[in-house]
Amino acid sequence: MNIEGWIPREVIFGDEARAKVPSEFWIQNNQFANPPTLYLPLSQVIHRVNQRVLNTDEKSHANNPDYIYLKKIYNRLNHWYDWFNNTQIGKMPFTYRWRGRVSDSKSELNPKTLTSGLDDFPRASHPNDQERHLDLRCWMTLASKVMGDLSEMVLGKSNQKVISYQTHYQVLRDNKLLDQLHWSGSQYADYGLHSDKIRLVRMKPTDQRTPPESMPMIRSVEVEPKYQYVNSVGYVSLFPLILELIDPQSDNLGHVLDHLRDPKLLWTNFGIRSLAKNAPLYEKRNTEHDPPYWRSAIWININYLTLKSLKHYSSLEGPHKDKAAKIYTELRANLINNIIRNYETTGYIWENYNDITGKGQGSHPFTGWSALAVLIMAEVY
Repeated sequence: MNIEGWIPREVIFGDEARAKVPSEFWIQNNQFANPPTLYLPLSQVIHRVNQRVLNTDEKSHANNPDYIYLKKIYNRLNHWYDWFNNTQIGKMPFTYRWRGRVSDSKSELNPKTLTSGLDDFPRASHPNDQERHLDLRCWMTLASKVMGDLSEMVLGKSNQKVISYQTHYQVLRDNKLLDQLHWSGSQYADYGLHSDKIRLVRMKPTDQRTPPESMPMIRSVEVEPKYQYVNSVGYVSLFPLILELIDPQSDNLGHVLDHLRDPKLLWTNFGIRSLAKNAPLYEKRNTEHDPPYWRSAIWININYLTLKSLKHYSSLEGPHKDKAAKIYTELRANLINNIIRNYETTGYIWENYNDITGKGQGSHPFTGWSALAVLIMAEVY
């Protein structure tokens, strides 16, 4: 972390590391974020510390090593949270926007959002400062909750910092405001200057000696963009579910669960695909040399968080409790069976899995987040 509270997206030091990473990524921009996923395990640690006081003879956290560690890093976490709220906020109050998209890209079908961790997942086709990114807003809702809980533990309930975090969390958590900013009428979605009618076309040669196939492909906008929701069902539209922000009584929760279980959209026999089959950019290359990445494949990290949320909603009273429980059971079985089948066939855990065949693809062995399969088997969320 630097003095501004920024944590680099990647740290690429040494000849060996640089040999494997394109040179444009060597130098990091201190305005570019990365998903603050650290708040997920922090939430678990805070819960564990509190449970220890409730369930043992200990009367305070003072001698708990986890509490000592949390207290030690508290100021840095404050700094990190503030950095997000200083650099990643949107134009409208209580909106957020990932920085780092290329607004004048000529070669990309849809300019990538590497900072989101979902690289080529479809966003507004024409990036500008009016965008509203749903997943980042959900991450910041979680961050506000965790920082409120941690501040209460470290500073005490009446501290002004605690009140500030908790107030911000309540505003971000409000489903009416969330729906006002990100509910398109049929799904949760990003908002921005967008057109679905864009394709890659090959430039024409300027002389007869140049073979047409040697010319680069550029994007062609067939219909001019307008400000609208980006109605592509996929991992981004699931984020209010994934981070457990939807009211269990909400009709919208039912709609999201229906999208999740629909084979024409996200459901497969191997896990939840990253982008619905009816989305305009499903399985589309982003450039001539850039195959689809988060535009169909099944990723274990998002499926793990989806299972966690389904388990959560299946434990809450509401009209969607049974549906969440049923989807949880089916999805968990599908993921475990496919990962084991691939491991027995190939000997590898894979980066992601094909949504049509279930076959592992990408980097292998990939015992990073795909190793979450073990926690899925143990039902540890």
